[in-house]
Amino acid sequence: MMKYRLFYKNFFIVLWIDLFLLAGSIYAAHLVRFDFDIPTQHWQTFIQMLPIVLISKISIFYFFDLYRGMWRYTSITDLVNIIKASSLSTLIIISFILFSTRFVGFSRSVFIIDWCFTILFISGYRMLIRLYFEHFGEDKPRLISIRKALNIFNRKRAGDKRLIIIGAGNCGEKIYREIRDNVRLQYNVVGFLDDDSAKVGKKIHGIPVLGHIRELKTVGSKVMADEALIAIPSANSSQMRTIVANCKESGIRFKTVPGMGELINGKVTVNAIREVAYRDLLGREVINLDEERIEGYIKGQCVLVTGAGGSIGSELCRQISRFRPRDIILYERAESPLFEIELELKKNFPYIRILAVLGDIRDRAQLSHAFSNSRPQVVFHAAAYKHVPLMELQPWKAVKNNILGTRNMIDISNQYSVERFVFVSTDKAVRPVNIMGATKRVSEVLVQGQNGLGISSTHFVIVRFGNVVGSVGSVVPLFKKQIESGGPVTVTHPEMTRYFMTIPESCQLILQAGAMGEGGEIFILDMGTPVKIDDMARDLIRLSGFEPDVDIKIEYVGLRPGEKLYEELIIEGEGIVPTSHEKIMALKGEPYDQKFLNDKIDELRCLAHQQDAKRIGLLLQELVPEYKPFSHQTRDRQK
Repeated sequence: MMKYRLFYKNFFIVLWIDLFLLAGSIYAAHLVRFDFDIPTQHWQTFIQMLPIVLISKISIFYFFDLYRGMWRYTSITDLVNIIKASSLSTLIIISFILFSTRFVGFSRSVFIIDWCFTILFISGYRMLIRLYFEHFGEDKPRLISIRKALNIFNRKRAGDKRLIIIGAGNCGEKIYREIRDNVRLQYNVVGFLDDDSAKVGKKIHGIPVLGHIRELKTVGSKVMADEALIAIPSANSSQMRTIVANCKESGIRFKTVPGMGELINGKVTVNAIREVAYRDLLGREVINLDEERIEGYIKGQCVLVTGAGGSIGSELCRQISRFRPRDIILYERAESPLFEIELELKKNFPYIRILAVLGDIRDRAQLSHAFSNSRPQVVFHAAAYKHVPLMELQPWKAVKNNILGTRNMIDISNQYSVERFVFVSTDKAVRPVNIMGATKRVSEVLVQGQNGLGISSTHFVIVRFGNVVGSVGSVVPLFKKQIESGGPVTVTHPEMTRYFMTIPESCQLILQAGAMGEGGEIFILDMGTPVKIDDMARDLIRLSGFEPDVDIKIEYVGLRPGEKLYEELIIEGEGIVPTSHEKIMALKGEPYDQKFLNDKIDELRCLAHQQDAKRIGLLLQELVPEYKPFSHQTRDRQK
């Protein structure tokens, strides 16, 4: 590799300017000290010591890497380095003169004044370079009028959208700086809004905090704002709803910065800005992860994720990549989503080996081949059929994929001595009334029994949670399509409720639960307060700029086969065990007889091959006594 080149093309220019400024600094110090009338004796001393001063300072500047920086990006760090270098060089010069002449013939105060001028001249020069590139740099037009040159500090750009940033905190400040520094962003920030009264009336980088968030309509009209940006990634559900209501009342178009849970690298950038979505109204509480513990079982390991192209699987891959595994094996049978997540991960995490495997968990030979080639130490099993009505019509598909596929994963993981196996389950496995939930419950029992009965040395862990906002097949995308087409929005029942969480939140908690599990536990994620589907539909309609039952009608169509009014997270008899994480509970149930279970699963496999829906349902009831199949006669009473 080529070593750092000292003599790059602009080095001598920078060096000579620094020499000139340093010489000017010590000369100006003498002028100030002697009231602009330097005595002959001190003038001769100045001439004699000038080479020593210049050599000392340039050497120390080089030692502090002041000639490696790109001055178009001068920052506080560079200023600190200039102060350090100036202080050390002044100290060395003073020490040299003290020991060589005892300061005979020298004025001590000259060196203090010189230190001040050195910092002022050198840092000022660097800042001028940055200002030049910000306003007249390579990406700016070359021909600039005198009027524009005189208005160098005026950042207003004609034709740009006038933007109000809601939130005068760290996030708002970072967003403003990125907008200010990037001429390609067609925004002109006209002010901030914040509910902290101490900030109102203050300025951030010269931009005023114009008032409280509730004053958006008045302030927006006064400054003729075109758009508003919600830059409060820590806002909770109540705060977001209030802010969105203020935005809608003002009539100003608005966008948001995602919650911290959505930001994989934790960095807020303009690229992350998006339209406000329903998941923002659920709450944006930041999850406190025990990152050291998660890193302990992922860093440097080979991790395999099934269903890697799905909503949960793909986000799991993104979150896993934060903890620097050696390899990630993307196991997915749908080629298009597999291709997309592979490209995304390779772009964002080039230091991780990404291997995309187009495979089906129902194919044991293919699974064995993938495990043999990659030897994963950690497996996240997220692949499953989840669409309740479809599985009611074709239960054999649910058996093959959810039960037989999971058994294949368990067997192959045991065969290749996987260290940790995390199974992604669902709240529909609790007292199921549908085929999908019953098959997931059977899978839970299969996984739990591996450690509960001491069958395997692999740590098998189950994570059970409710609905995920924005996932494929969830109700939110369906409602959005109905709203876009002008309605009506179809709600099954006015009293139906569901637990919801965001995709990033669910995946982060899956990783955390995987780190906590010793084997055989079912971890339940704190889903918060259940949400009425009717309320959700009305919120989405309002978020889209319409009024429920006025612009967009809501129709109640009744429960579909396999649905119940309320979902649960705990099965009767499962004991809750506290964990070290506030958002995760652990359950310990009694393991099933695995021989009996496997014999019945073999029967299910035969029935699935025959597509015998009735006998599949009866056998599932035998395996899962709490399974009460959906009945049209009791649909309105079902829970």
